[in-house]
Amino acid sequence: MADDGRRGDEEDRGPGAAHQVFVVMECLLEKLKVLNYEEEVLAKHNMKNLSRHYFVSSPYLASNPGEQFYMFTIMAAWLINVAGRPFTEPQEYDEPNATVSNILAELRAFGVKVDFPPSKLKTGSGEYVCFVLDRLAEEALKRRGFTFRRPNYPSENTEEESVIEDDAELTLSKVEEEMIEEPDDEEENVMDLEALKLRTTHIEAEPSSKPDEILESTVDAAEWNLEVERVLPQLKVTIRTDNKDWRIHVDQMHQHRDGIKSSLKEAKTYLDKLQEDIGKTLEKVSSREKYINNQLEHLIQEYRSAQTKLSEAKERYQQASGGVTERTRVLAEISEELEKVKQEMEEKGSSMSDGAPVVKIKQSLTKLKQEVVQMDVRIGVVEHTLLQAKLKEKSNMTRDMHATNIPEPAAGTFT
Repeated sequence: MADDGRRGDEEDRGPGAAHQVFVVMECLLEKLKVLNYEEEVLAKHNMKNLSRHYFVSSPYLASNPGEQFYMFTIMAAWLINVAGRPFTEPQEYDEPNATVSNILAELRAFGVKVDFPPSKLKTGSGEYVCFVLDRLAEEALKRRGFTFRRPNYPSENTEEESVIEDDAELTLSKVEEEMIEEPDDEEENVMDLEALKLRTTHIEAEPSSKPDEILESTVDAAEWNLEVERVLPQLKVTIRTDNKDWRIHVDQMHQHRDGIKSSLKEAKTYLDKLQEDIGKTLEKVSSREKYINNQLEHLIQEYRSAQTKLSEAKERYQQASGGVTERTRVLAEISEELEKVKQEMEEKGSSMSDGAPVVKIKQSLTKLKQEVVQMDVRIGVVEHTLLQAKLKEKSNMTRDMHATNIPEPAAGTFT
């Protein structure tokens, strides 16, 4: 019933309820950062920082239930301790059901209503895991006296000041737009017909504002100069350099080319000198090598003859070693056969000198005699039993015969 009610609540919350857990997890991570969980928890257990959606259960995110559940228990225990209630930090091999029950008991002690089964927390991720940690983080922040306040936005400048600043500063984008709109140097003398048409139409549309008399300036020249000096700093054009502009790249290429040319001129003399020194050194080395070869030629010949003799000796040694190995193999076979023959001779000699068979024969004869005596006793018993049976049968037959025979004289007297 509780699950059906919860499903009904999720359906009533709308289609965005499935993504609410992402928002809760991001808020939880910000609260943990405020509580300085990196130094107090992660550095203590040598763990990496949590991602924005670490405790979110989603098919699009990689999950590790064992690691997430262990991280959840450590975070919950730390938050409970920070909130002012003593709680033993769980170990990796503790009973999960007991750990989850203890955490939920501490959560109820803070006055939080728990209407879900403890098995929802054993996965280490999901909506209920984020809910438990978020409420514990709020209690920890209350314990430390931290509260989130409304942001204070700076007062905005008036529209006139912004317009003045925009006019006083010219960015590179505006310069590029003006350069694109302006014709090239080669087309300066060509008349833009479209602009002329637009200008004439604009002039025709405007009412006639021609002055009736010639305008004359009534401003003093000294005041005009003072005003120019006052406004001059605001008329400075500041162009922000953009590294992506091709003109800057071209200028840099020219600068690098000039630098390479100047460096090449200075280094070329040193390189030429170095080349001459290397050439002279190579000539000296080659001449010295030729001299050494001429001086040591007879030694080289002796070395070559010694090499040939050594190779011949190695060949003879290999041949001899091959014969030795063959003879060693034959000797091993003969030794093996000899060992077999010795073993057979030892077995036959031990069997001939051993009296164990005679003892076995004597024991067998004794056993046979005992069995013969037992058999004779059994035969006597059987003969006695048979004799008694025959005598009993004979006496029974005799008694039956006497009982069946009637005397004849007695029969005649009755007649």
